[in-house]
Amino acid sequence: MSDTPKQQEEISPLLKMALELGPLVVFFFANSRAEWLAKTFPIFENLGGPLFVATACFMVAIVISLAASWILTKKLAVMPLVTAVVVVVFGALTLLLNDKTFIKMKPTIINSLFGVLLLGGLFFGKSLLSYVFDSAFKLDKEGWMKLTLRWGIFFLFLAVLNEVVWRGAIYYWGDIQAADDFWVNFKVWGMFPITLIFTMFQMRLIMRHSLDDKFKS
Repeated sequence: MSDTPKQQEEISPLLKMALELGPLVVFFFANSRAEWLAKTFPIFENLGGPLFVATACFMVAIVISLAASWILTKKLAVMPLVTAVVVVVFGALTLLLNDKTFIKMKPTIINSLFGVLLLGGLFFGKSLLSYVFDSAFKLDKEGWMKLTLRWGIFFLFLAVLNEVVWRGAIYYWGDIQAADDFWVNFKVWGMFPITLIFTMFQMRLIMRHSLDDKFKS
């Protein structure tokens, strides 16, 4: 019985990445193969263009990913849970109102929310990031405060970047479908590498303020 909680928390990094990136890959695939999906599965026929089909698939995929994470770990991380809720809400609005704006603004809303929460916590002297990543890193107070500030600013940067990309794509391409495809590609293949690079650049700060010997060596 004493081993159960520990076993529930164990999940391979590769599987964790698959659960996090899987819905995005589904989103990209559904957008690029929307016509085939509509012909193969009649349920997609009346949704509209590719982005609407991709949105429906994205909603299903992220719910499945969240359920799989719960089954494997018996817990739900805050960030994936909030992301899934926003995806479902904004995805539903996109489909019900037949308006792509909602799904395109989803990354803006999520990143703005995380950024404001992190920076707001700092205003009150709290590092909310430490509650999210405390199981992964053990840092001193100064380290958590600095890391929280960087992530808060970075989330706001991603929010602004998403707005610039999807609105700029419409202006640049003119053609709506080309603009949609450009934004989907950026969301899947642009946002993740940018986030990964930013995360890697934080390792020096983490090592400097780590209370764990393995990061100090």
